Amino acid sequence: MSDEGVLLAAFDEQMRLPSGPAPAGVAYERDGSVVRVVGSVLGRVRAPRDVGVRGAELDRLIVRQREFFAARGQGVEWMVRAHDRPADLGERLVAAGFEVRGSTTVLVGVAGRVAAEPVLPEGVVLRRVEAVADFVRIADQQSEVWGFDCSWLAGDLAGRVAADVQAVRVFVVEAGDRLACTAWVLFAPGADFAVLLGGTTLPEWQGRGLYRALLAVRAREAVARGYRWLQVDASADSAPILRRSGFRELTTSAHYRWMPSGLGCGDVHRCA
Repeated sequence: MSDEGVLLAAFDEQMRLPSGPAPAGVAYERDGSVVRVVGSVLGRVRAPRDVGVRGAELDRLIVRQREFFAARGQGVEWMVRAHDRPADLGERLVAAGFEVRGSTTVLVGVAGRVAAEPVLPEGVVLRRVEAVADFVRIADQQSEVWGFDCSWLAGDLAGRVAADVQAVRVFVVEAGDRLACTAWVLFAPGADFAVLLGGTTLPEWQGRGLYRALLAVRAREAVARGYRWLQVDASADSAPILRRSGFRELTTSAHYRWMPSGLGCGDVHRCA
């Protein structure tokens, strides 16, 4: 097996299903081979590379997830990686009423190569935050940049800290009273991968190294904790920066989403 194959196998083994304590207010519920993430703004289904069922049995599994969240008045997202099995999983999700609502690229970088002293332009300050008030500011900043409501994010970050303060580190770059860039990193217990999330910069501060600075500081945190790899489900905006920082592609992801009639379908995964 190639180095990429070994790395992808490790990713599939360690990162497909949730591990460690669930964020406060969130529960993990198993249904066969999949796990439902319940209690956040959008339901999610986490699955191994191979869900282990085919045909009509797979259709029933998909419908159970849809109907479970429908009964809660929520939408649900099922992320399908390009190498997932069975090969017709995406087609069967569409047949059950799911729609593809975006795609990302799974990029992985060596934490020790990305870790560095962050370099910042004049007029900004980088700091780590834990207070709920700062999480509210982050949610406001993400809403401003992406153009849809990310207010739920404050509760998500607070819930992660409440469940295990060591499992998440949240960083901001401030320009006066404005959050110019925000990002965080999740640490799954027993994994070799630290997960990078957030990475959102105000338009007027883009291209000035803030995203790269938060990349460096999160990588330093990962190295200090003994994590070997950094993993990102990267958007088209962040992928070029990550590739220039030495990240390489493992696979791609399609975001299949079902929403109840009349309920909006914002790009939750963008600020998730």
